[in-house]
Order: sequence, then C-alpha cells, then structure tokens
Amino acid sequence: MIALLHGSPGRENADSRARGGQLSHERKLLRVCGLAAVSALFETDPDRVERLFFEPRLRGEAGRFCAALARARKPYREIDANELARVAGTVLHGGITAIARPRQFGAFDPATAPSWAEDGKPLLVLDGIGNPHNLGAIARTAAFFGIERMLLADRPEQALPSDASYRVAEGGLEYLSLYQATLPAALAGLRQGYRIIGAALGLGAPLARRPAGKPPALILGNEEKGLHPATLAACDEIVTIPGNGRLQSLNVSAAAAILIYLATRR
Repeated sequence: MIALLHGSPGRENADSRARGGQLSHERKLLRVCGLAAVSALFETDPDRVERLFFEPRLRGEAGRFCAALARARKPYREIDANELARVAGTVLHGGITAIARPRQFGAFDPATAPSWAEDGKPLLVLDGIGNPHNLGAIARTAAFFGIERMLLADRPEQALPSDASYRVAEGGLEYLSLYQATLPAALAGLRQGYRIIGAALGLGAPLARRPAGKPPALILGNEEKGLHPATLAACDEIVTIPGNGRLQSLNVSAAAAILIYLATRR
C-alpha cells in the first residue's frame, strides 16, 4: 500500500553547500539520493527520515523502508522518474530519494583524543575543502577503509554535508562520526593521541606507509589554496604524493584516497 505524501522537500539547490554554521545546517532537510545512500541511512539512523520517494522499479527494495516509515506514521510515495527528479533536485537520483534531517556534529573535546586514538585508526581532518562532491568522495573512501571519525574545519569555505555530498558519498557519511572544530587550535589537543600529518603539494616527503607510533591525523587542505598557513605550520610532518607525469596535481578526493590507503597500511 502506498501512502500519499503531502508537502514538499524545500527548494534548496541539490549542489548547494551548507553555510552559516552548525545551527543552520541542523535546521535544513537533506535529500539523500541513491539506493546505497538511502539503505545506509535506514540502517544507521532511520528516525532521521521524514519521507521517501521512489520509482516503481525499486518497489521491492523500498518495501522495507516503507514498512519502517509506516510504523513511524511517516509518508512515502511511488512516483515516476520525472517527478522524482523534481523532488530530488537532480536527475542523478538513482531511483530513490529520502528526505531526512541532517546528522548533528559531535562536540569536539580535545581530552577525548587519546581515547579516540586507542583503536589505532587514522583520523581524517578537512581544512577548508569547499566542494561538496569532494567532501562526499572523501567520506566514501574513508568509510571504505574503516576510518570512523572525520573532523571538519570551522571555516566559511568548508563544505558541510549536503544533498550533493550525500549523493556522492554513497552512504559513507552515515558511517563516519563528524566533528567540527577551529583549526589550527584543535591540533594541540589532537596531538595528545595522534601524529599530525599535513598533505601539501611538493612540500614534504612521500607517505610510504602508515607511520610507526601514534596513528596519524591526516589533514587535507582546500582545493585551490591547500592547507591554511597556520595549519601547515602546526603539523608534525608534511607529506606529498610524487608524480612522474605531465600533471603535478591531483583532485583532493583522489589524493585523499591514495593517502588514506597508505595511512591504513600495516
């Protein structure tokens, strides 16, 4: 049985980035598109879902989601691809879109850094990465390699989770605990449990494998400007990815994938 949906998901552009700090991010609703992303959302935090739209071809896959929403007395609706594109704000909706409340960021407490580091896993820190697609791609890679925490710089240029980043992350954002903190001030606290490693083009040595001792807090910088100078100065170590081709730069999400792989090697 299909429940009729009343109301609309809002008029936010699908590729817009969240701005205005934590409060505005928490107030808006997100459009989570694609079966992988929607499945991860229902697996980890189904209470955040407010309503659901899907194409007839995904009726079977959507059945368990609809059942959960029916128990919560929340609406869902089967619609065609064109109407779903209007709801999702993009034709790249993958046949299903959930309208959901965003996750809240965790409160960053420097005193927790040693306990975080006890699992031996790297910590990922994004210092002003502004493109939501890059944020989503990095989150997907981080989740793939089992990283559990990601710290986002409290800077105006830093992209926060959005429709676009959720779509590109393919569910990865649901498996990461997200925190926001001021950089470089937060690095002093992180240093209690982590070795602070910044990535910068041509400024450091290659990261051959995971460093011995403390797990790394790997910091990736803005797509155009790189790491903020104060953040760069606060790092324990600077690493780079040496290239031998005609291009000497990588998209930050591609660089993140290489560095995360190396940082998780035993």
